[in-house]
Amino acid sequence: MKILSTDFEGLFIIENFFAEDNRGSFTKVFNNDLFVKEGINFTPKEIYYSISHKDVIRGMHFQTPPMDHAKLVYVSTGSIIDVVLDIRKESKNYGKYFSIKLNANQKSVLIPSGFAHGFRSLEDNTIVVYNQTSCYSKEHDSGILWNSFNFDWQLENPIISSRDKSFKKFLKLISPF
Repeated sequence: MKILSTDFEGLFIIENFFAEDNRGSFTKVFNNDLFVKEGINFTPKEIYYSISHKDVIRGMHFQTPPMDHAKLVYVSTGSIIDVVLDIRKESKNYGKYFSIKLNANQKSVLIPSGFAHGFRSLEDNTIVVYNQTSCYSKEHDSGILWNSFNFDWQLENPIISSRDKSFKKFLKLISPF
């Protein structure tokens, strides 16, 4: 495993350990000792996954304090374009986004608190796993409208939930971070 920095404070790309032989494959996506060595405090409190059809966009989601969280996100099957938007008011990157293509088991993204997160599924039956440092809280659940911050999803007819369509535009956001 290897941890790579980005231009966004606290946002890391993790190159997962991957091995393959005649039995199949094995992937390691988290190693607490490595995170501690790199000065990263990450303790998962809730883990879940989604299964998406091709051209689904999920996002842009976040939880407000005090139930905000960091996320370790990876793809176990399929591929996505993963997108995060910095909504930390004091950040030099406030309002800027970062995106990366994630393929099954190759890389993970460690997203700190203060980012909205979403993705576009590039294949049917894509499985995205989320490890979060806080549990889901309906009263702290929030988001930003997926197409309101100038990211080009490269998709004309996305499949989007009514909930995700109802979020406020980025320019109307009063950031709690």
